Amino acid sequence: QLVESGGGLVQPGGSLRLSCVASRFNWDYYTVGWFRQAPGKEREGVSCINLSDGSTNYADSVKGRFTISKDNAKNTVYLQMNSLKPEDTAVYYCAADILPSLSDGFEEGAFGSWGQGTQVTVSS
Repeated sequence: QLVESGGGLVQPGGSLRLSCVASRFNWDYYTVGWFRQAPGKEREGVSCINLSDGSTNYADSVKGRFTISKDNAKNTVYLQMNSLKPEDTAVYYCAADILPSLSDGFEEGAFGSWGQGTQVTVSS
């Protein structure tokens, strides 16, 4: 089970930190991905992290603004979002699974466990 939190309303240029907490499974060997879905658009991968070696990947649209990190002791993955733009407005989901490669981290179908999503709205 995955539970996201930390969404909200923020002005352009502001920051938010999303959290994804896992329960009921040992996820040390998992990859966790953050996805988002804006109204009328398909869900897209934002960032992912391999919880075993800490390797990360980012979508071009968020590179330099978003940072994904982990706290294995707390079974938590964070997504620090800075310099937010209106186009970042979306429902953000975290997902987890054991993947053969981090390059699969933006493939929705590769993930078997999903959270319920948290709304992020960037607006003045």
